[in-house]
Amino acid sequence: MKGDLQDFQPESLSEEEGKRHDNDDDCGEIKTGVQLKHDKVVCQSKGFGVFGIFRGLVGSKSITREDVIPVLEKMKEHLISKNVAAEIAEKLCESVSLKLEGKVVGTFSGIASTVKSTLNDALVQLLLPRRRINILRDVLEAQKQHRPYVITFCGVNGVGKSTNLTKICFWLIENNFRVLIAACDTFRAGAVEQLRTHARHLNALHPPEKHGGLQMVQLYEKGYGKDAAGIAMEAINYARDGRLDIVLVDTAGRMQDNEPLMRALSKLIHVNQPDLVLFVGEALVGNEAVDQLVKFNQALADYSSKENPQLIDGIVLTKFDTIDDKVGAAISMTYVTGQPIVFVGTGQTYIDLKNLNVNAVVNALMK
Repeated sequence: MKGDLQDFQPESLSEEEGKRHDNDDDCGEIKTGVQLKHDKVVCQSKGFGVFGIFRGLVGSKSITREDVIPVLEKMKEHLISKNVAAEIAEKLCESVSLKLEGKVVGTFSGIASTVKSTLNDALVQLLLPRRRINILRDVLEAQKQHRPYVITFCGVNGVGKSTNLTKICFWLIENNFRVLIAACDTFRAGAVEQLRTHARHLNALHPPEKHGGLQMVQLYEKGYGKDAAGIAMEAINYARDGRLDIVLVDTAGRMQDNEPLMRALSKLIHVNQPDLVLFVGEALVGNEAVDQLVKFNQALADYSSKENPQLIDGIVLTKFDTIDDKVGAAISMTYVTGQPIVFVGTGQTYIDLKNLNVNAVVNALMK
């Protein structure tokens, strides 16, 4: 896991399969009527997925707006079924419509290629974050300033904050950074013990003798019922004095409408000014995670005393390996906040942490 993480690739057509289908005579000829309807079914069964709905546009005449409207309506329904928000599905369909209108496409593979590249370009535009996050680079920059790089994790209960924090910790250790985990979940019974167990496992994987006698992971904890903002501040000062590279701040899970806990989170962020605030959401709940993210951001803004409060900077989507091709929530979360998906969690082990790229999202959407 040294260096940048690998991209997560949902199951989809491989390039070889795509080439094989593109060269298939049954799907390459122009046909009409009953035979066309039959071939549409054949093409879908051979792996073209939703691209099959565009088969009716293949022909020798120029494609009109009237031609594409019924096809794009089906495509919009398909995207919404993949948890893409209706507004975003509308924008994607409009992009495809503009690309196809006035064109003459004589082969099925030609139209499938056009639709796929158009979707790819549209998603790149939609998912372009306002801020480019490069944690490894930013940690090195913080080192030059003789201070630790601080990441705060927040989210609702039970989404896997602590588990994914430790995956990120493992990745950072693999890149030879020393990490302090700040146990600021002072509410949930067992939260501190869970982090202590993870710290022990991580140090066993990277023992001091492999790192010049230095302990790579330390846990800073003050037990339960204490002020989380104060613990985080003490941890950051401890890391600065101990020349540790990174502080990962674990916070209590909280519902977005729990005012006292949201005020406490806002205070923690305001007092400690972390370099990065990551919202941890569960991919499995679809657009409910989008609603949680929006309300977390709103609460951080409402309960801060600053004129320009620090909000959520990026997203960690957990259980991403469980959603098959329903990747629409990932698109919606980035679209509504302008913030990037920094990591996706894809399993139970420390190495199950990946990046998400646009090509993978397009392939999954069009399955």
